[in-house]
Amino acid sequence: MNASALFIAALLLLALGVGLLGVAGLWLSGQQQRTAATLHSALRNRDEATRDPGGKPAPALAETGPRGWAWLATLGERFNGGRIEAALLAPEDRLLLDQAGWHTRVGTATFLALRLLVALACLLLAALFYDGDGLSRAVVLVGALGVGVLLPKFALRAWATRLRRRVSAELPLLIDLLRLLQGVGFSMDQSLQTLGDKLRSAIPVLGREIQQANIAYMHGRSRQQSLRRLAESFGDEDLRSLVQLMLQVHEHGGAVQEPLRQFSVRLREQRRSTLKEKVGKLSVKMTIVMMLTLLPALMLVLSGPAIIALANAVNRLG
Repeated sequence: MNASALFIAALLLLALGVGLLGVAGLWLSGQQQRTAATLHSALRNRDEATRDPGGKPAPALAETGPRGWAWLATLGERFNGGRIEAALLAPEDRLLLDQAGWHTRVGTATFLALRLLVALACLLLAALFYDGDGLSRAVVLVGALGVGVLLPKFALRAWATRLRRRVSAELPLLIDLLRLLQGVGFSMDQSLQTLGDKLRSAIPVLGREIQQANIAYMHGRSRQQSLRRLAESFGDEDLRSLVQLMLQVHEHGGAVQEPLRQFSVRLREQRRSTLKEKVGKLSVKMTIVMMLTLLPALMLVLSGPAIIALANAVNRLG
């Protein structure tokens, strides 16, 4: 293996390691920020319930922020509102951050700092290990910089795609749980509170989003505003339709079990048709694979003895 191949392999390994490290940092930052928001809400409710006779609230703990990866957020916040942020955070990147649950001040700053650090690390590695000169060196440096800028985005897109698939898989169970809660007499608000607080283990992704919507609703936002992210961030038309149904029931009331049952039946029929289509395409692909792999082996097994016998006969005649 020559020096250029070793350099490219080292560059890719370094960029991949830093990218994975940054994705883990973003996940931890998002988890810590959501925990801090929940703690702040609980402390606020406690303060309202524990006022002294003079009407002053009891002293509360200071609001905590994310730790461990705070240095990345601090670095990224230095570029907020500047040209670097405009160049490195396109609308598509903000949409991916929103889908991954990191479209917060800390998450955005951490992702911005991560892209800068990975880009600089790749550029430095290329400058140190590539000994070319002239145009080839400039091309390698620009390519290394581009790899460093794009790698965190690719990792974020893969994570957002994984979350969208999990949302699509959890949606039928969410409808069934909502039907069950409505059937025992819960209101829509009570159903959403139960889904976000007690049934999160059954629907981890959607349960977390519903819990965040409940927290926003408790802090004064309308139900439509609190459910906006759930309806729009994941790009799922069925989920958007379900949110519209929940908003209609929340505003106007009425029986919702039968619409939910019909919605669940239609969704399952649609997914069954999609699976049948995938199976049909897979059968065609497997036919081509069998023709390329199994048919030559079958012809060899069937014609092999005849070929051997013919070769022996020719040898005896010779």
